[in-house]
Amino acid sequence: MTDHELIWRIAGGSGDGIASTSQNFAKALMRAGLHVFTHRHYPSRIRGGHTYTEVRVSADPVKSRGDGYNFLLALGDSFARNPSEGAYYGNEEIKPLSENLDELDEGGVIVYDSGLLDASEIEDFDERVEANDWHVYDIDLRTIAREHGREVMRNTAGVAVTCAIAGIEPDVIKSLMSDAMPDKILEPNLTVFDDAYEMVQEEYDVEAPDVSAPTGEHDEEQVLLSGSDAIAYGAIDEGCRFIAGYPMTPWTEVFTIMTQNLPELGGISEQVEDEIAAAALAIGASHAGVKAMSGSSGGGFSLMSEPLGLAEITETPLVLVEAMRAGPSTGMPTKPEQSDLEHVLYTSQGDSHRIVFAPGNAAEAYYQTRKAFQIAYEYQIPSIVLYDQKLGGELSNVPASVFDEEPNADLGSVLTEAELEDAPHDDSGKYQRFQHDTENGVSPRSLPGQKGGRYLATGNEHMPAGHISESPENRVAQMNRRMQKVDNIRAELDADGEFNTVHGDEDADLGLITFGSQQGTVEEAADILNEKGHSVKVLGVSEMMPFPKQQVAEFLDSVDEALVVEMTASAQFRGLISKELGGYGDQMSSLLKYNGNPFEPADIVEGFETALLEGEELPDNRTKFVPKVGE
Repeated sequence: MTDHELIWRIAGGSGDGIASTSQNFAKALMRAGLHVFTHRHYPSRIRGGHTYTEVRVSADPVKSRGDGYNFLLALGDSFARNPSEGAYYGNEEIKPLSENLDELDEGGVIVYDSGLLDASEIEDFDERVEANDWHVYDIDLRTIAREHGREVMRNTAGVAVTCAIAGIEPDVIKSLMSDAMPDKILEPNLTVFDDAYEMVQEEYDVEAPDVSAPTGEHDEEQVLLSGSDAIAYGAIDEGCRFIAGYPMTPWTEVFTIMTQNLPELGGISEQVEDEIAAAALAIGASHAGVKAMSGSSGGGFSLMSEPLGLAEITETPLVLVEAMRAGPSTGMPTKPEQSDLEHVLYTSQGDSHRIVFAPGNAAEAYYQTRKAFQIAYEYQIPSIVLYDQKLGGELSNVPASVFDEEPNADLGSVLTEAELEDAPHDDSGKYQRFQHDTENGVSPRSLPGQKGGRYLATGNEHMPAGHISESPENRVAQMNRRMQKVDNIRAELDADGEFNTVHGDEDADLGLITFGSQQGTVEEAADILNEKGHSVKVLGVSEMMPFPKQQVAEFLDSVDEALVVEMTASAQFRGLISKELGGYGDQMSSLLKYNGNPFEPADIVEGFETALLEGEELPDNRTKFVPKVGE
């Protein structure tokens, strides 16, 4: 975190409107010319349970949550199960205040709703306030809200108090409220806002804290969206008009966004009984000539292994999204982890093939989802977009121009009826859909109902017209052809050179390597390390399969040592690099985090300096360092 940033954490209970309030706060400040980045923490419950959202606000672009934060708005948990210390989960009502103190910066601000919270219930609260020079504002937000409307409007009162203390012009927020709220609730909310703002200005010392919001101006129009938004919009722009799924956190957000938008575009969304049916319906829709997708998380994606294999052997285009969360089994459904990597790469039967992208930010999520559809439909192969709760849920501002792309409804390698007339057919008139000898491994498909396009599609190995075959010669020919696609896809990705990112001085001596959602955090850590005099660069990998062997090898060859940063307990990504490159184990160390929280830049800086360079143990168990082979 830099001195000119505001990192605002709003905390309450699930169902208290924390997510919507923070989203509106972030959007308002983005509209005011600032860069924003949010981080969500919430329990596996619909109502109740401590939840918070951080909004990082800066005049400069930000790629990650910050290190710590400097402003806490604690609303209390109005849906707490049992507000007593003797309860199994402790006093949940007070947790939005008590559990958010450890990361608050010295000199930070605490605003808490004294209508619901009593700070005297927290052991050593006053002593900690004094030791850390915190500025505390105990304000009865609940009463202010009740005077003019409903209790839920205490969120609005809290935002007004934030504006008074942090120097945010009220119109910045009130303009957003006018756009976002219907008239019947707008007026009481505006009254609550004005009352709270004026009261704090008159009765409290708002000048005491050295915490304020910066000012800024964007060079171009910005939009605020999450990775889930970007994946859904990428699919829509690439012509997807069918989705089937079953709700499962955190994939549900993509499913919901698609479901909200597809009917207006003439598309269909189906919620089905389980994930096997979801993937099977998507395969059926794609077979019939519609761009289709499905997805899930964790255990739900496990059920998709069987239909995934069916799509592979029938060469039916299919796009799946997999939103990783902490496992195994149900694990921690609302906490981020990257430990489904190997599962997504290798699940299914036999020597199966698929394409896997792991985008590092919202813009990449949009582009790579579009590329996943393009490859799936041109090469007739399943494509998977792999992300996690962190990328799926965090909001950031992205230039609107990122999405200024032409839509694409092209179905890829599909023959017209005129082309089918000249295509090979067997003696019974069936189109030889799975021809052995093709230029790039792709045998063009026909669609149901096309004249001359009849063939068999089966999960068994098959001869060119689709009839089951166990001939050794046919098996080798079909496998070789299907495998040839992957080589050609790798060549296409190498020629494009779009999706893996290098950050920092190309002549740096030391490297950081990561994949997926940790990219921005690792890049920010590298910037900090370079400012401290180290020589560090970053490789962020998004192309997980087929793996970019040449680019990763060249990066490792260019540095003396590399630290692989990932949210797994078993160093799966480091293992993938070693497997694909057949070496470099004596050059790579690992920094792992799997406690349910994503990396902060400070975690990586500490792991790099303390463990990698100085060879000392890390001071706590937030992260784990695994040395290179031989140490």
